Amino acid sequence: MAKELFDSKDIDRTLTRMAHEILERNRGVEKLCLVGIQRGGVHLARRLAEKIAMIEGRETPVGALDIALYRDDLNIRREYPTVRKTEIDFEITDHVVVLVDDVLFTGRSIRAAMDALMDMGRPAKIELAVLIDRGHRELPIRADFVGKNVPTSLMERIEVELREEGGEDRVVLFSGGERDG
Repeated sequence: MAKELFDSKDIDRTLTRMAHEILERNRGVEKLCLVGIQRGGVHLARRLAEKIAMIEGRETPVGALDIALYRDDLNIRREYPTVRKTEIDFEITDHVVVLVDDVLFTGRSIRAAMDALMDMGRPAKIELAVLIDRGHRELPIRADFVGKNVPTSLMERIEVELREEGGEDRVVLFSGGERDG
């Protein structure tokens, strides 16, 4: 059974609000950069950067981060993870890095992303922006900017579908599915 939580207008409104919150907390874009976690987080980071540019009139660097080889479940997974590109062609040392992901669940992906970022430099600060926070943390990680908190059971899963992946923008809650990552 599937239930649509967000449509394209909801996602757009939410990203606009999150862009304003990021700017408010950081008092502008000075030394600010966005890094999206492959795949959905990258698209959301680019959209946030567009909204920030519209508000501030200045570009914010955007990068893509692959965490496949930083995951803590590599030795217990049945399949080898798909490795995607990490593209961060700007300095992160002494910058505020806003890490962007689509769904926050256990926190393990975020821990892997922070490990990967630290291998690239020493940010002044790392902040976390997520479209959906579904709870069930296994690590002491919380988001600084949340589009929507959606309490779920472990038997439910959330999928964020984005136009950049060939679909339409929407967030869907599925009941009775397997645990997602």
